[in-house]
Amino acid sequence: MSELYDILSGINVLTLLLLVPLLGSVITFLSGKGLKAARIVPIIFSGVTLILATLVLLGFNFGMTGMNVFQYEEQYNWIQSIGITYHLGVDGIGVPMVWLTSLLCFLAILFSWDVSNRTKEYMGLMLVLEVGVLGVFMALDYFLFYIFWEVVLIPMFFLIAIWGGPRREYAAIKFFIYTHIASLVMLLAIFAMYFVAGGTSFDMIFIQQAGASFGLDFQVMVFLALFFGFGVKMPIVPFHTWLPDAHVEAPTAGSVLLAGLLLKMGSYGLVRVAIPTLPQGAQELQWLLIFIAVLSILYGAFASLAQRDLKKMVAFSSISHMGMVLLGFATFSAVGIAAGVFQMFAHGLITAVLFMVCGVVQHIAGTREIPKLGGLAQKMPWYATFVMIGFMASLGLPGLVGFAAEMPIFFSYANLGGEFNWLIVLPIASVAITAAYYIWAMQRVLFGPLTDKIDTHHLHDVSWYEAAPLAALCALIIFFGLQPGFIYDFIRPVAEALSALLPLGG
Repeated sequence: MSELYDILSGINVLTLLLLVPLLGSVITFLSGKGLKAARIVPIIFSGVTLILATLVLLGFNFGMTGMNVFQYEEQYNWIQSIGITYHLGVDGIGVPMVWLTSLLCFLAILFSWDVSNRTKEYMGLMLVLEVGVLGVFMALDYFLFYIFWEVVLIPMFFLIAIWGGPRREYAAIKFFIYTHIASLVMLLAIFAMYFVAGGTSFDMIFIQQAGASFGLDFQVMVFLALFFGFGVKMPIVPFHTWLPDAHVEAPTAGSVLLAGLLLKMGSYGLVRVAIPTLPQGAQELQWLLIFIAVLSILYGAFASLAQRDLKKMVAFSSISHMGMVLLGFATFSAVGIAAGVFQMFAHGLITAVLFMVCGVVQHIAGTREIPKLGGLAQKMPWYATFVMIGFMASLGLPGLVGFAAEMPIFFSYANLGGEFNWLIVLPIASVAITAAYYIWAMQRVLFGPLTDKIDTHHLHDVSWYEAAPLAALCALIIFFGLQPGFIYDFIRPVAEALSALLPLGG
């Protein structure tokens, strides 16, 4: 595929990946009052973006991998006086996340086919959000990275505030305050690294290489600030409280992108910025990373067990699964880091299915309350199939993508050794709790006698625009569950190089 790589590099494909959805957003906003253009234009532009991202994935050069080896790189001077450049590039961690972003945005836009309230604004904001997330995963300059990071907040705020549920304003403001404060702390940490590195360049690679000379106390303090900034976005306990409110009130497609992509920005920041730039600080705080990871895993699992709202149950389960990502990173081993990144990818696919099925049942049955539902499989067999695949993947059934992500995390932590090794029993116990709440919810919602607590005469199976994205995601969940090496091959060389930077890695 070296020819494809050369062709794509020659057309500045990463910039093109940003321009296509941006242009689509502008055209969507400028479209008239008709629904047809507001629906079709975003599908076309997000579809073209997905095709480009797929070509980038297929053209990836496996002969050019490792730490600070980036492909499709573009760099131009921007504000030369303070060392800001327009610098883009992807490596084995960035490429899968770029493809996942393009995939989920395209499917979320397709899933939103029936949105009729201010459709062009809704679709236009979805495309702006896609630009922001893609930029975060491709930026190699801190200034550019921060701009894209902030760009993501704006469309998500309006998606929740305008198209959300009854408490949408409260949820949107809470989401904005939490994530904006976290990003300001992250900005302070970036400035600290910039000035200590000489104050000449915001380039990520330059500052990372300069990080070898950072003192231990400085590394610990700045790592804590970055950990807070990225951790709120993941989210980790105790900074997670914005997440359930945002998910419950957000429209379905907003929840899909929030859980599938925005949470991954936090974990991506840890593995792209915090750990490689401040390895000694990360090592000093390993005990904290492990403690918060285990706490998040258990808290998310127990909180999910107590929920009556299907969507809220899925939202709390995300806290648990992102805690698993953090646990993988905290091992500092190549296997743990690679599995943590793969868990980001796997959770993006799984959680998209879970939030879509929550949206479908709300739309068709008029409620997501588990005690009011029952026997839906009788009238909605395709819906029941998608729910079962999503639930089974999330609880880690072998053969599905969730299992391929979580098992290596357990093994890497078990091999860590040391005084915290006994904590492995807690995340393993969470698997049983996760199985309990998913199987309980599945039995209550899908099976048994048809519920008499809602009007079931109008129940029907999923529509075409709901079935198509759900079927695609379920097929990918099975494919990557059976062939996890397809994605691990991208991640592994970078994870090995990153682990080698850490004194406890290897």
